[in-house]
Amino acid sequence: MHDPRKLREEAQEYRRRLRRRGADGLLDEALKVDEDRLSVLRRVEELRAERNRASQEIAGLRKAGKDAQAEIERMRGVGEELKAKEAELAELEGKVQELWLQIPNVPSDDMPDGLEPREERVVFERPRFGFEPKAHWEIGTNLGILDFDRATRMSGSRFALQRGLGAKLERALIDFMIDVHTSRGYTEIFPPFLVQEPALYGTGQLPKFREEMFQTQTGHFLISTAEVPVTNMHREEILPDDELPIRYCAYSACFRAEAGAAGRDTRGLIRLHQFNKVEIVHFVRPEESDRELDLIVDEAEEILRRLELHYRVVTLPTMDYGFSAYKTLDLEVWLPSQDMFREISSATNFRDFQARRANIRYRDQDGKVHFVHTLNASGLAVGRTMAAILEQYQDEDGSVRVPQALRPYMGVERIGPR
Repeated sequence: MHDPRKLREEAQEYRRRLRRRGADGLLDEALKVDEDRLSVLRRVEELRAERNRASQEIAGLRKAGKDAQAEIERMRGVGEELKAKEAELAELEGKVQELWLQIPNVPSDDMPDGLEPREERVVFERPRFGFEPKAHWEIGTNLGILDFDRATRMSGSRFALQRGLGAKLERALIDFMIDVHTSRGYTEIFPPFLVQEPALYGTGQLPKFREEMFQTQTGHFLISTAEVPVTNMHREEILPDDELPIRYCAYSACFRAEAGAAGRDTRGLIRLHQFNKVEIVHFVRPEESDRELDLIVDEAEEILRRLELHYRVVTLPTMDYGFSAYKTLDLEVWLPSQDMFREISSATNFRDFQARRANIRYRDQDGKVHFVHTLNASGLAVGRTMAAILEQYQDEDGSVRVPQALRPYMGVERIGPR
């Protein structure tokens, strides 16, 4: 969420920046409703002042033994108008607050305009095969480690079941990722997978993305990422300056309705309703957040470097990045069967956008209170990492070599045919 005062005072600048992501109309709508709210507020304040003056006048007339009936009648009219205006004001305040919450973050000036990302670097050589590489779902099915048919019979489409060394590989990846992050100074968190609405407003999933989430009959929501509970750990808190920066890592299951994704990635592990992910979250001072984005990107890259997977890093363009984001870099891993890079992590600097929504602040050395800046990244999406391993490490006989970094966790060097 933006500072409403700045939106009013610097409307032209915000309009310019929001136009880069096609969202300047939302600002104009919110400012118009805010003007109406301020107009009604001024009338409410006038009526309240008039009521106070009239009350004093009526008291004076009665004290002097004079007839106050005419003033009482006038006061009744003032009271009725005030009641109507207060109701109108409450409605406008609710509406403008909802509109403020719908305005996305502004993009960094460093992001490319339009829809095309900017490639920053490519890491490792692209794997070469002397045969036609298979898709991960075909490899996993042939090896007996992925079972999509039984998952569909149980749960419907966009679910996967891992078995045997497939289940072990999933668990090994989670443990490996957490071990790497904690060895590099992160505090491990194991969060709830169900949250209430305020937590989702805090990180920006609500109100915009309600249809993309699963909601229970109790009103709880299944989380789409551990970013939600981990960021909300410090909701409504003032953090001591000497605790910053705070860096967390967390495993969670993630649940996404994938509304609007019909026909996309209907096979395999790329786009599921339920998947596992390790998330990394930073809380930092404002002057540190640009540098912290480089650090959090490097943290996610470290997993890919140790797994020796061919990948690239791109800066997302202004018309294709997250609602709450100020700047996002994606890590994209190579899938030979698709002959293309696919996103495996998004590393994002939100600046104070989430902190304002969740009211997360810190007290500096001079005792002044400021909003923190938040950042997060996937470190990594486990299913997509498994897909990349199966495809990049496949051999012609259908077996898959286990990356060196995972062998202590797996206890095997190769996953062979059944």
